[in-house]
Amino acid sequence: MTYKYPNAVLMIFCKAPIPGQVKTRLIPELTAEQAAGLHVELSTATLQRATIGNLCPVQLWCAPALDHAFFSESATTYGLILKQQQGGDLGERMHHAFCTALANYSHALLMGCDCPSLTGQDLEQALEALIRENEVVLAPAEDGGYVLIGLNRPRPELFTDMPWGTSQVLNLTRNRIERCQFRHYELCEQWDVDTPEDLERYRASRK
Repeated sequence: MTYKYPNAVLMIFCKAPIPGQVKTRLIPELTAEQAAGLHVELSTATLQRATIGNLCPVQLWCAPALDHAFFSESATTYGLILKQQQGGDLGERMHHAFCTALANYSHALLMGCDCPSLTGQDLEQALEALIRENEVVLAPAEDGGYVLIGLNRPRPELFTDMPWGTSQVLNLTRNRIERCQFRHYELCEQWDVDTPEDLERYRASRK
């Protein structure tokens, strides 16, 4: 496989589509099985966008384990490398992934699998920003978090003692970037699918 950015890697965090364990904020708007099905739909679309342009190698970082059929089927279909998420909270898992990736690559992006607004062009823009020696790249989310982060070296200070899943994450991350004087770049604001309102928006965007 020939990649446009062979010195970079894209990491995608993904949970196994187990009913009752994914997209739980959409229950009871959806049944647990429907929510798991939506998770598969969003994740599959993310993997398609991530791999279609052969920008860089793509790793699927799996939780809670690697042995779900969705992961193995995705690896075969999209040419992915499967990795196990490790850490006590999201910040530890993200930091571990960056440490692992940046031991082998010069640039690394990390994203989730439920942001339908993030395009292949956005991913390339993020990679170009890292190559231009920005130390941190962010794709802010409308809900006060972010849907993508990119680094050229591990930055543990961005992942410790963070109130993950709250509307404070983006501002706290920006504050830490400023305090550490990291050169950084932000993509345009994105949205992901977490709430019934998000689901309506997603369905409307598919029509």
